[in-house]
Amino acid sequence: MFKRTKNLRLSIIKQIELEASKYPDVISLAQGIPSFDTPGCIKRRVEQALKRGVVAKYSLVPGLPELRELIEVSLAEENMYYDWENEIIVTAGSIEGITATIMAITAPGDEVIIPEPTYTSYREVLCLAGCKPVYVPLNEEKGWSFELKKFEQAITNNTKAIFYCNPNNPTGTIYNKDQLLKLAELAKKHDLYLITDDVYKDFVFDNQKIFSLAEIPELRKRVIRLFSFSKAYAMTGWRVAYLHTDAGIAKEILKVHDSLVTCAPVISQYGALGALEMGEKDVKKFSIEYKKRRDLVCARLDKLSQYFSYTKPQGAYFVFPRLTSPPNPLSFAMRGGEVDSWTFALDLLKSAQVAVVPGIAFGPNGEGHIRINFGRSEEDINEAMDRIENYFKISQGL
Repeated sequence: MFKRTKNLRLSIIKQIELEASKYPDVISLAQGIPSFDTPGCIKRRVEQALKRGVVAKYSLVPGLPELRELIEVSLAEENMYYDWENEIIVTAGSIEGITATIMAITAPGDEVIIPEPTYTSYREVLCLAGCKPVYVPLNEEKGWSFELKKFEQAITNNTKAIFYCNPNNPTGTIYNKDQLLKLAELAKKHDLYLITDDVYKDFVFDNQKIFSLAEIPELRKRVIRLFSFSKAYAMTGWRVAYLHTDAGIAKEILKVHDSLVTCAPVISQYGALGALEMGEKDVKKFSIEYKKRRDLVCARLDKLSQYFSYTKPQGAYFVFPRLTSPPNPLSFAMRGGEVDSWTFALDLLKSAQVAVVPGIAFGPNGEGHIRINFGRSEEDINEAMDRIENYFKISQGL
């Protein structure tokens, strides 16, 4: 009974949010929800669709033709050329697109390599598909960078794909072009797929640039790229995203997508149309604000340097500090020399009503860290950091 879900777990991020909901005064820096509302231009596009009476019925399985055409145009502006009719699928959020992709390209027993720490739900999708996630640790001392030798050492006869997000969630690392091209050479050598989740591509700081392997025509039969409207356009509740890949691969993914959801929510697809038609100025505004908030949370962490060390994020809206010293060494368990991040997150929530995500949620290499979402308002960030500072003072008897 329940054999398929035996190895699944509810996302630790969602577990923290459920626990946080019990505290009326909680400030959550946990789940990656932007503080902004969906831009007005997107809402107006949806209102027009509602008035026209075009949202009540299914769209075509791969999505509204006019949306896929616009996605093709937007991809071309980023040096990626894919046919809207055969190579682009609109999905019910990126996690549905990821699930459809994994189930289409793998069989039970296959292995998928994941550089970690990485987004927690990747593991659950792989387990649901009967696959084995194989974690390859990123190098924290070198800014959470790839180490190609470790990737090659992890490859076996059962390896089917390498799956990463860029910028990385939770570290905010951006993998540069040289790193990714070397990863592609490894994939070609061992005949592997490359799955890239680029949900935070619009939020990059300090003149950094995002490069995607989907820009390389020779790799199109190997690369599957996903993007969600959730974060870039403050549309997490709308559940709409897309994937693009070579027509032969997309054809197989489409079968699973149809089985899972029939089509993405049509009302949300019209929202996505509005986003691509009119939302660019809002994305730029959000990105400027997130950089300010990154600098704010890093300045606040600098004041707690006796307890935390961190790598300054280059993109996304998360920072992933390491707990260098527990608040009370006598009361905190250690795992492999690292502070038990789950115990710390629960104690911080109980004692200070601040929710953060324990680093263990993002893979073994994440233990001893916490993820802080600086996508929240400056007011929330400052109040949360005030509480964290006070939490450490109290725990130290100061």
